[in-house]
Amino acid sequence: MQKKSPQYHVGIDLGTTHTVVAYAKNDHEQDIQLLQIEQLIAPGQVAGKPLLPSVRYHPADNELSETDIIFVQPDTNAIIGEAARLLGAKTKGRLVTSAKSWLSHSSVDHNADILPWGSPDGIEKVSPVNASASYLRHIHTVWGHKFPDAPLQYQNIVVTVPASFDEAARSLTLEAANRAGLINIKLLEEPQAVCYDWLRLNVGNVSEILANVRLLLICDVGGGTTDLSLIKVEHGQTEPKLTRIAVGDHIMLGGDNIDLALAHLVESRLNPDQPRLAAADFSQLIEQCRVAKERLLGKDAPEYVPITLLGGGVKLIGGSRSTSLPREDVRRIALDGFFPLTNIDDLPDKKRSGVVEFGLPYAVEPAISKHIAAFLNLHKEVSQEALQGTGTAPDAIILNGGLFRSHAITQRILELFTTWNSKPIQLFENNCPELSVAYGAVSYAIARRDKQLKIGGGAARSYFLLVDMASDQQMPKTQSSTQYGYGICVLPKGSEEGEEIILHDRRFALRTGVPVRFELASYSGDNICKPGDITEITDAFHALPPLIVAFDDKATDGNETVVQLGVTQTDLGTLKIQCISVDDAVVSKTTTSQKLTGNNQQRWDVEFQIRKQGHTATQAYPALPAQYNAAIGLIRTVFGPKSKEIDPNAVKNLRSNLEKQLGHDRSEWDSSLLRTLFSELLQGHKYRRRSGHHERVWLSLTGFCLRPGFGCPLDDWRVEQLWKLYPQGLQFTNEIQNWSEWWTLWRRVAGGLNAAAQELIFADIANYISPASSRQPSIAKQASQRSYDDIVRLAAVLERLSVASKIQLGEWLLKRLQKTNEPKQTWWALGRIGARLPFYGSSHNVIPADIAGKWLVTLLTQDWKKNPQTAFAATLICRKSGDRVRDIDEPLRMQILDKLNISKMPYAWQNMVVQHRTLDEKEESQFFGEALPPGLILVYTDLDYK
Repeated sequence: MQKKSPQYHVGIDLGTTHTVVAYAKNDHEQDIQLLQIEQLIAPGQVAGKPLLPSVRYHPADNELSETDIIFVQPDTNAIIGEAARLLGAKTKGRLVTSAKSWLSHSSVDHNADILPWGSPDGIEKVSPVNASASYLRHIHTVWGHKFPDAPLQYQNIVVTVPASFDEAARSLTLEAANRAGLINIKLLEEPQAVCYDWLRLNVGNVSEILANVRLLLICDVGGGTTDLSLIKVEHGQTEPKLTRIAVGDHIMLGGDNIDLALAHLVESRLNPDQPRLAAADFSQLIEQCRVAKERLLGKDAPEYVPITLLGGGVKLIGGSRSTSLPREDVRRIALDGFFPLTNIDDLPDKKRSGVVEFGLPYAVEPAISKHIAAFLNLHKEVSQEALQGTGTAPDAIILNGGLFRSHAITQRILELFTTWNSKPIQLFENNCPELSVAYGAVSYAIARRDKQLKIGGGAARSYFLLVDMASDQQMPKTQSSTQYGYGICVLPKGSEEGEEIILHDRRFALRTGVPVRFELASYSGDNICKPGDITEITDAFHALPPLIVAFDDKATDGNETVVQLGVTQTDLGTLKIQCISVDDAVVSKTTTSQKLTGNNQQRWDVEFQIRKQGHTATQAYPALPAQYNAAIGLIRTVFGPKSKEIDPNAVKNLRSNLEKQLGHDRSEWDSSLLRTLFSELLQGHKYRRRSGHHERVWLSLTGFCLRPGFGCPLDDWRVEQLWKLYPQGLQFTNEIQNWSEWWTLWRRVAGGLNAAAQELIFADIANYISPASSRQPSIAKQASQRSYDDIVRLAAVLERLSVASKIQLGEWLLKRLQKTNEPKQTWWALGRIGARLPFYGSSHNVIPADIAGKWLVTLLTQDWKKNPQTAFAATLICRKSGDRVRDIDEPLRMQILDKLNISKMPYAWQNMVVQHRTLDEKEESQFFGEALPPGLILVYTDLDYK
């Protein structure tokens, strides 16, 4: 089908709280209109509204009739929009909110069905990407009803995103749009959209209004983020020139946080002497507090709004609880908690615990005032330049977001800037803060069509390829933002759209069929870099998801291809990164000379890996030890093609010989050395079957060198190659020690195995653990001969198993632990399975708190002094995560804490139950089952949730 030319420009503000759509005909007029979005406003009632609440309600079976849900999408009964919000405020655990915030959350699988967060089993769940796609699909449907002759997919569509969204979040937004049938869209930063709308409303008067303005701040506080941008205003002979010179880092802080703070306040009044509300109840309370907040911060606000939390089941009315939320409380929390009067040098306190909830890592510091100050401090240099040395604070501001409909909050912002500046700041009028982003997106689309973009600035950040400066290797290495690493600038801040930057002085040899992972970081500060400049990586840099490229196996006929990196900021608003062959130079595996095969450059796209991986921060790689080649020789002697006549002692003693050769105990081998040794072991995998000793030593060293299965560049590829050996199983099946090493290998690398692989392993070992199956003599004998203890330890670390499988596994172990001959190590396994904070898995796969609580009751009956393993298991299961959904009920937590104290268990264990904290090295070894490699630091991002 021939692509139709667009009849309309369409701007979509896919907001955390609301979705808004504006449009204009593709002519020379700028008559922008709002799409009245048809939606259910109550069961069975459809009406068009300018705002579509970005929420989904998942009704129970038979809760609503077919006539009640006359406006739903195919293949789901989920209700979207106003009726969803209305029903969600009255019902527990069925409302999906803040999907946009989850797109920017790096610690979950964005394509896993995890929302509503913390809802009970039996309630339909949806992934963050699909939830976002469903709102866009709803828009697509509504548009089709209104404009059947102008399908939305053929229009000129601009979708807005926070300026602070990183490449992963932008890519996920594009993926959501694609799933909604919207393929050709462009992304625009929301603060820029606000400015474009202001320019539209003041057309003809812009020069006059901006006459005394040199620096404009856009402050956009939405439901989930605070988005900041600085625009320099330069005055010439014609119209003022506007250039975006700075954007803020991602701050997950907005109106949702005020709702949470109010919900905490109301919760304390509803339950003054009782534990915290269940997650579903609290979710319902948050929604009611949001509605109350909007009323109490608006015009003609009442003195208070009643809040009623309904009961459940037969106690729907009788079990309800009520209180009131006074207007003064709302204003006090909003003004003093989120917009306090602070000094320009008062910066966010990163050590304190902020208002965080429901698995989302909200900003630790709730004071938006301090975040604005930090932003202005970071960009002092460009601000001074724009203001021509007259100060650093902006002289004009545009406020956007529903919060600024509150006169009190707007006045507080103006008062704040008055204390920071010697002169009052100009407030540019924005009468429609909920609508201006969508309006501005259309204005931007029109400006693009006419090639008259009114706001310049190019790339908002500089991008750097992380490299190892400690060696002569040209391959990129992962760096930690907290260590002294280095990066090469591949795209400077300010690079124009469509301008490709090629690093001519950096070349990489990429092998056919072997994926290569590049690590990048971005920096939004003022330091000016040129392509190829090398700079030190600090905490001010933001790590991006890894970039993956792999050649087609047939692309270069088994050779290596020399490439350069080409980086472009596309018109979609994303990065395009390619590997470009250097004059089609192909490097043979057997020679270092280049063979020119043609004049046409080949290009390979490099894609961001946006799926959730294990969370680690890796140190800069040190150089390999001087004895490295000799150590490789020892491995090749045992597992090389010419080692059939080797002395058996050389096989048995390979580990100790490696330690002697390298001069260190293997526990001191760093990650770089371990992965290099693993590569050599993998090369010799087919020789592991020469003898039982060969097999046992190979399994032991291979698993040790690849533990914990993630954390280093290309670990996912390494594990994938190793997994190909799983179907082959053991050669020497009568050797119990070989079985022990077999299970230990997969336990050590489990963090790199996907869910399908883990489920397959569990299916293979389940009979050995199941009490019913193990009563069969043949299976019991096999379990004993195949190292039952190691089977249990392996099962315990399979964190990507389904929740149902984990519960089944835990119940089996509890039943087995009733027998006195069950190994004590099984208690550790139970603790790992029921842990509140996973080692590498997604938090949505954690066993529910009520099930874990029943296990704790059993643990309380044990003698912890005689068997500290039971105490450690209880600690893991009761460990404070900060997430209301996962945390154990307070009375039971106190019982665990008391018993830990009475049993004189380590203070660190007791502290883990009291507050969320990072494990120390000893605790981490206990949790993992052995020490992690030096230079590999696990980052428990879950610890910042509440």
